[in-house]
Amino acid sequence: MVDDAPRAPAPAPAGTFRDRLRGCFAAAFESLAADGIVAIDAAEIPALLEQVRETADAKFGDYSGTMAMGLAKKAGKKPRDLAVEIARRLAEAPGFTEAFAPPGDPVGPGFINVRIRDEALAAAVSAAFRDERLGVPGVPEPDTIVIDFSSPNVAKPMHVGHIRSTVIGDAIARILGFRGHHTITDNHLGDWGTQFGMILWGWKRFGDEAAFAADPTGELGRIYRTVRKLADGKPEEIAADPSIAELAAKYPDAGREVLLETARLHEGDADNRALWARFMPACLGDIERLYQRLDVRFDHTLGESFFQPFLAGVVDDLEAKGLARESRGAIGVFLDGDDKPPFLVRKADGAFLYATTDLATIRWRLEHWKPDRILYVVDHRQGQHFDQLFETAKRWGLGRVDLVHVAFGTVLGDDGKPFKTRAGDTVGLESLLNEGVERAAAVVAADEGLSLEERRRVAETVGIGAIKYADLCQNRTTDYVFSYDKMLQLTGNTAAYMQYAVARVEGVLEKGGIDRGALRNTATPIVLADPKERALALEIARFGEVLEDVEADYRPNVLTAWLFDVAGCYSAFYDALPILKAPEPERSSRLALCDLTGRVLRKGLELLGIGTVRKM
Repeated sequence: MVDDAPRAPAPAPAGTFRDRLRGCFAAAFESLAADGIVAIDAAEIPALLEQVRETADAKFGDYSGTMAMGLAKKAGKKPRDLAVEIARRLAEAPGFTEAFAPPGDPVGPGFINVRIRDEALAAAVSAAFRDERLGVPGVPEPDTIVIDFSSPNVAKPMHVGHIRSTVIGDAIARILGFRGHHTITDNHLGDWGTQFGMILWGWKRFGDEAAFAADPTGELGRIYRTVRKLADGKPEEIAADPSIAELAAKYPDAGREVLLETARLHEGDADNRALWARFMPACLGDIERLYQRLDVRFDHTLGESFFQPFLAGVVDDLEAKGLARESRGAIGVFLDGDDKPPFLVRKADGAFLYATTDLATIRWRLEHWKPDRILYVVDHRQGQHFDQLFETAKRWGLGRVDLVHVAFGTVLGDDGKPFKTRAGDTVGLESLLNEGVERAAAVVAADEGLSLEERRRVAETVGIGAIKYADLCQNRTTDYVFSYDKMLQLTGNTAAYMQYAVARVEGVLEKGGIDRGALRNTATPIVLADPKERALALEIARFGEVLEDVEADYRPNVLTAWLFDVAGCYSAFYDALPILKAPEPERSSRLALCDLTGRVLRKGLELLGIGTVRKM
């Protein structure tokens, strides 16, 4: 009797297909070098393997290697001839034939194209279907990585400028953690600088106890905005507001006096320390409420105040080691010679700077957390500061850690300038989130299948997800134009489109009354009989590769682009092929592929800090 029942494919080997293919290419390179065909040092191989990437056009295969063009001159061969030799040895590499079809003739000047065997791809996605990690391998050698992000000044309300550091840093931390690294997130709050001196100075002169009791952060924000205008002393700002003009006339030395209040705080003045301790809970509570809405959490919140006791010791040690010296009364590190401005660590008036705090923070983190990497998710305009900071840390003997400035661009308005309100003020982060949720509520209000509470919950998830995704889908190094209308569209690369794709998957499974637990516990193999099934499976199988690429450059937009591709492949699969009405074994296979797609999309969005909904 012949058994025609579908058999579960053999377990897929560990590692992504790209990793396995790169391993085969490495064996081919070693073979070429051993036979004297082309000299390839072991140190060259990692860079050559980076040239093994997914193809731009699926008709040429799934992966392509482009290294023949670069190696041809060294080998004294035409690129195409060398590509033929590489392909031959590639096919002979251990493990190649189990996963990949024989490479065809090189294309063009020497592209080596490779296609995954359908049975190997089916085995991989079938294994991912039964795997809590969805087929994503962990890193073989985990690092301890500190991610320093968000870090607002607590004396003023968070604004739109904080959204990028907060959501990019959170996404990077989630992704690195899922890959298996030991991540430590730290919110290095600005809770000790001049901005607090402004509040102390203003409170003593025109603070309102009743207003503070009713709305602590509102009153502190009012004081901060007023004193900032006085301290900045910009004539146009002062002239535009009669109340500010009156105060400016009354307090002509506001800027200098603010610095004195800040110095008193740092020196331990009892009154200023008491006010600082009184104001901090209100400031922190307001910030924490926004983090909860954004679903952002930190392992530590060690602000500037935490490191104040160490600052004098930092300067003393830099001087003792001959790294820092006096210059016009200040103390600085001369990184580029005596004729260039130094990296100041103490001002002439004795005050410490961000540089001093940052150096103390690096040393403390190394002593207590022993990280392999420290990532600073900070505006690109701070690039020079971090260049100088990292070089100073290296000369100070802290070079055993990889210090990385994960820089990002600016959020712009339609006018191409930094995003502001119509009145020209900075957009508050809370008002930004509220506006996004209100607009999302208008989008979901038309769905009569949702209760009032469901609509509220969906609007919060969709609205905040839209704002976060609109930022994360950008290349972090570039500026981008903020648009509520675009980010809430149900088409294109938006969170709403991804969330809708998840809801479509949920709809299929609910309509069929599918028990997901039972479905996942069966040995049902995923069958890739149709090209659209294969295309979807191939994208899903690349999940681990995508997360590896995100880590390589700390770019979450690599993940958003892939999620968009997965959603597109699922849409094509869903529109073209019957699922619930398909005969067996196609029905079970396609249901498994649906369920896996939904889980992959949810996990991908979760790694970006974005929620999903069952109905939309």
